Amino acid sequence: MYFSFGFHSSLLLIFFFHGLVYAFLLYRRSVKETRISDRWLALFLLLCCLYIAPWMLGFGGWYDTQPYRDILFYTPFQHLFLLGPVIFFYTQSLLNPSFRFSKKEWIHLLPAVLYIIFSAVMLITDKIVLKKYFFLADGEDPDFDWWYQYLGFISMLLYFAASLRYYNLYRKMIVQAVSYADTVLFKWVKNFLMAFLAMLMLKFLFEVAVFIPAFRKLSYAGSWWDYFSFALIFYYMAIRGYSNSIETKVPFRLNLLNYKQALLLPAPAERKSISLVAEDIEPVEIIIDNNSDERNISEDAALLAKWKPLLLQLLEQEKIFENPELSLTGMARLLKTNPAIVSKVINQGFGLNFNDFINQYRIEAVKQKLTAGEHKVQTLLGIAFDCGFNSKATFNRAFKKAMGQSPKDWLEKHIQ
Repeated sequence: MYFSFGFHSSLLLIFFFHGLVYAFLLYRRSVKETRISDRWLALFLLLCCLYIAPWMLGFGGWYDTQPYRDILFYTPFQHLFLLGPVIFFYTQSLLNPSFRFSKKEWIHLLPAVLYIIFSAVMLITDKIVLKKYFFLADGEDPDFDWWYQYLGFISMLLYFAASLRYYNLYRKMIVQAVSYADTVLFKWVKNFLMAFLAMLMLKFLFEVAVFIPAFRKLSYAGSWWDYFSFALIFYYMAIRGYSNSIETKVPFRLNLLNYKQALLLPAPAERKSISLVAEDIEPVEIIIDNNSDERNISEDAALLAKWKPLLLQLLEQEKIFENPELSLTGMARLLKTNPAIVSKVINQGFGLNFNDFINQYRIEAVKQKLTAGEHKVQTLLGIAFDCGFNSKATFNRAFKKAMGQSPKDWLEKHIQ
């Protein structure tokens, strides 16, 4: 196969090849470990490789040599209408174990499918029917038509916004659902989305730069830096995405248009156990209010009066906070009530979200053990684990948030 190795083509070839390798590794891991998110990330990396391919192959001499020129012209390498939906589905599959690509999701792929059909129509018309250039009579690659590039940019920007909103709603929901929210906040998702935003901003800046005379003189070679920057960013996303090992176990459903509520779905195992505990607990969707507005506590005075003592008994006498995987649904199951009720009691009765509420008890338990001198017979981290924390970072962050200083500083100041 013809390819002219040079500075511009060779550099992009390195990223192209590495991107394909990471896409293959992610897909293989998705099959072995049944990680749906890895498949979406693998597809994203494949699309990124195809995105830089015209510039890599162009500098490799393909636009100046037949039949390679026609391959570039009639093959849709840049799937701009597909990149946005893929990052949206990747975000959902990484954060939500209940996410499945269903029939209704196909609507998101319709513009990409139509563009592929359009490319097929051009190929058949020019090469089979007319046997001459008709659609490509101007000698320009349709992947770089202004309408496709601009509409593709808008599509990616909209899906970026939807993905970021999904992540932000997830962050609000997860602190209401589990007591180990710190470990499943998925900072990688935020970094991934910011990297994608950097791709979009660089593309925008290079489009604007075309109107600058000095940059316009660089012509074709000047635009190469846009694709080289894109390659650097997606290479970072490939490395970090492959190293990400965190998986969430909290299924939910979000309405991106409703800023007040999310639906927390009982996990399959919980559905079975719930039906065996009490008849009044239905294995159905649970509304978790993630709105920050305060409600009037007096509205539910009877509810609080009934459930607050029972909830405090579980925590103070049975010490259920020592379970590092304690969740809202788990606590509701012990109380034989609906998780929505427990959430309301904690939010209104104590003015805290579920995660901070449970960590408050864990921190007090740590302080009691330190006061009793247990730090002399085991490590500070060991004490934290005994009290329900599941990582050093979570313990340090929660302790400093509650006490205003690190555990070691507090120990030195208060325990002689």
